[in-house]
Amino acid sequence: MSTRVIIAEDEAIIRLDLKETLQAEGYEVVGAYGRGDEALDAIRELKPDIAILDIQMPVKDGIEVATQITEESICAVLILTAFSQRALVEKARQAGAMAYLVKPYQAADLVPAIELALSRYSETKALQSEVGDLKDQKAKIEAQLEARRALERAKGYLMDNFKMGEAEAFRFIQTTAMNQRKTMKEISASIIEGLINPEK
Repeated sequence: MSTRVIIAEDEAIIRLDLKETLQAEGYEVVGAYGRGDEALDAIRELKPDIAILDIQMPVKDGIEVATQITEESICAVLILTAFSQRALVEKARQAGAMAYLVKPYQAADLVPAIELALSRYSETKALQSEVGDLKDQKAKIEAQLEARRALERAKGYLMDNFKMGEAEAFRFIQTTAMNQRKTMKEISASIIEGLINPEK
């Protein structure tokens, strides 16, 4: 099955170009919208795999839409914008964006950014299921953040020391956790301590 995408971009020419580029790369574009509120309604209804959001849009901007998508755990989010200021990148990250692409972008940059966003989203869902039994929402969020930090450190360790890609490192951690019936946080800690590695 091809990856299902919704585009939210207020400039019609860029929206059309993005749609054509994605279709040429084998993605299924299930909707393309010029307003943030319309895009959010479609995302809730169609539940795509990923939403590509411009930051500046009428009615609801990309940050607002990304925040809603993240709160409702609908899909991965890729922010597409002409602005690259650090504060804006941080706002997008806090809103739940899994990747960030600055316009004008090259077609060659688009696919890796989408795949990175999808990979990070699947990691987030896996972490959420690991801490899903916690009743208190605040404790749940803190546990997710703690698990995410451990996972990022372990992925970095595997990427630096065993020449793995990010997705490959995550799969190793996830598979090892399932095989050993432990959480990914526990496996991440063991990897950082050197107790587990792909060569053992």
